[in-house]
Amino acid sequence: MENVLVAGANGTTGKKIVTLLESSQYFTPVAMVRKEEQEAQFNNRNIKTVIGDLEQDISHTVMDIDKVIFAAGSGGKKVKEVDEDGAKKLIEASEKENIKKFVMLSSMGADNPEEADDLQEYLKAKHNADEYLKKSNLPYSIVRPGSLTDDKGLGKIQLERKLNKHGEISRDDVAQTLVRVLHDSAEVNETFEIIKGETLIGKAIPN
Repeated sequence: MENVLVAGANGTTGKKIVTLLESSQYFTPVAMVRKEEQEAQFNNRNIKTVIGDLEQDISHTVMDIDKVIFAAGSGGKKVKEVDEDGAKKLIEASEKENIKKFVMLSSMGADNPEEADDLQEYLKAKHNADEYLKKSNLPYSIVRPGSLTDDKGLGKIQLERKLNKHGEISRDDVAQTLVRVLHDSAEVNETFEIIKGETLIGKAIPN
C-alpha cells in the first residue's frame, strides 16, 4: 500500500478523493488539511492527517509519502499564493523526498489562459503551476477537467490531450480519474483534458 498525500483534502473534490483512496487496495490516504478542526472528520474514520498551510512551510507534509494528489484551491481568493505558489512549494518538497508520482488537478483552459473570457487570473496560476511541474524531476500526470458539477458520477469520461470543446464533468468522475492516474504506468508525464463521455474511466486510462 502506498501512502498518498491529498492536498486540499477538506475541499469538495478532495473529500471524494480521500474516500476513494480509503477503499482502495493499492493506496492509503493521508489528508492534508489547513486547520486542526478539519482533522476530526478524517480521524473519526482512522484516516491519517497532516496539517499544512500552502502559504507556509510544508516540507513536513511529504515525509513518509509515496505519491501526491494536488487538489487544493483558493476558491478564487488567493490564486497566486495558493493555486500557483502553494503548488510550486509542494512540488519542490516532493522532489526533495523523491515522491514517485505527482498528480495535479488543473483546469481546462490552463494551456492558454490569455484566451479565456473569465477566470484568467486563476487559469494563469494553474498554467504556471503545471509548467513548473513539467520542468521538475517528478513523474507526473496533469488532469484538466471541464466545468465541475455535483452530479452523480457516471464512471465514464471523454479524454483527449486537447478536446477542442467545452463541457462538464462531475466531481465524482474527476476524483475517480485522479485516483486512477496514481498508478505508476498510467499517463506518466502526460497532460490531458476530460469531460463527461461514453468511455469507462478504467478503459480511458489503462494501468
